[in-house]
Amino acid sequence: MLHLDPVDYAALHTDTLAVRAGTERSQFGEHSEAMYLTSSFVFESAAQAAARFGNVEAGNVYSRFTNPTVQMFERKLAALEGGEACLAFSTGMAAQLAVFMAALQAGDHVVCSQGVFGSTITLLNTILSKFGITVSYAPVTQPAAWTAAVRANTKLFFLETPSNPLTEVADVAAISAIAKAHGALMVVDNCFCTPALQQPLKQGADVVLHSATKFIDGQGRVLGGAAVASAAFVKDKLLAFLRTTGASLSPFNAWVLLKGLETLPLRMKQQSANALVLAQWLENHPAVECVLYPFLPSHPQYALAKAQQSAGGAILSVVVKGDTPEQQRANAWAVVDGTRLISITGNLGDTRTTITHPASTTHTRIKPEERAAAGITEGMLRISIGLEDPTDLQNDLARGLNALVLA
Repeated sequence: MLHLDPVDYAALHTDTLAVRAGTERSQFGEHSEAMYLTSSFVFESAAQAAARFGNVEAGNVYSRFTNPTVQMFERKLAALEGGEACLAFSTGMAAQLAVFMAALQAGDHVVCSQGVFGSTITLLNTILSKFGITVSYAPVTQPAAWTAAVRANTKLFFLETPSNPLTEVADVAAISAIAKAHGALMVVDNCFCTPALQQPLKQGADVVLHSATKFIDGQGRVLGGAAVASAAFVKDKLLAFLRTTGASLSPFNAWVLLKGLETLPLRMKQQSANALVLAQWLENHPAVECVLYPFLPSHPQYALAKAQQSAGGAILSVVVKGDTPEQQRANAWAVVDGTRLISITGNLGDTRTTITHPASTTHTRIKPEERAAAGITEGMLRISIGLEDPTDLQNDLARGLNALVLA
C-alpha cells in the first residue's frame, strides 16, 4: 500500500517543494521515490478491476495513463506551479498537442504570440489547420493587439514568456484578462523560466505547459512534457485524451525528472546569475549588434521582467554584426564554429552551455518572411547558459567574436 506524505504543501516554499512535494512511499518506506517499471497493475478481484476501469474506484490500471512514479512527478510539478493538478506526457510538444486537442474543435480560432517555438507554428499552421482550426499571431509585447486579433470563435490564447529565441516578455496578467473577457482559455509555456522563476497561474493563466526535457531535467538525459491546470480540466479534458492516444511519459523518465526537480531552484538561480554576467560582457563586445536578455536594462521589457520574474533565466540571444543577411549568417556560424567548450546543439536547459543558430536549425521550417516578422535574423544566436564558470564561457565565445573584429 502506498502512503502519501502528510504535509501541507501550500504552506511550503519553492525550494522545499522541489525536494519534498508529491512523494509517495510504499510499504517498504523508501526515502527516495520508487521507480515502478510495470505496464499493468494487478487487482484483488474482478469487482475491483471493473471499478477501476469504470472510474468508480481510484487506483492504477495501466501505465499508459496511471503509474505511481509518473503521478509523483505530476504532484510535485503541480505543487511548484501552484496548480491543482498536472498531467505528464512523453514530450513537451505532446503536452501542447494534448491541450490544443482537448480545448479546441473544428471551426475554433487561436490567438498565438509571434516568435514562438518553430514546432508550435508548424503544429498550428500545418497540422491543426487540416482540422478546421485557424490561428492569428499577435506581438507578445502588445496586449492591445491580442484584443484586436480576437474573433467570435476564438477559444484559446497561447504564448511563451520569455519567448524563443527573442526572450520577449509578455504581460501575463494583462493578456490573461483579455482572454477571460472573451471566454478563451489562457495557455502559457513556462519552459524558459520554470516555476522556480515565475508562476503564470498566479498571474491569471489557465494552463501552464512545460517541455520537461529542458530545465526540469536539466542535464539533457530524457524527454518529457507536462500540463498544469485545474483539476477539472486535467480530469475531464486532458486525461481522456492521454488515455486514448497514449503520448505517455515513461516511469523511468518520470523518475529522472523527479530527481531533476529537486535541484531545479538551485540550478535556475545559478544559471540565471551566470547568464547575466555573460550578457553584460557580450553587450560590450564590438562584434555584437545587440544582446537580448530580460534582466539587462537595455531589454525592451526589462521593468516587466523584473516585476514578473525572480531572475532573468538562463537563455539569452545575441545578434552578431554583419552588413547583409549572408554576412550575418557567416559571422554567426563563425562564432559557433569557434567554440571548443560550448556544445553546438538545438537543445537547451542543460547544465552544459549550448549554442545554436535558430534561423538554420530550430526555426528552419518556418518561411523566411515569417522568421523576419518574428525578429529572427540571420545574425542571431541563442545561448542556453549552464553551470560552467562565466569566465570560461567568455573565453570560448571570444575566440570567434574577436576574429570577426580582426577581420
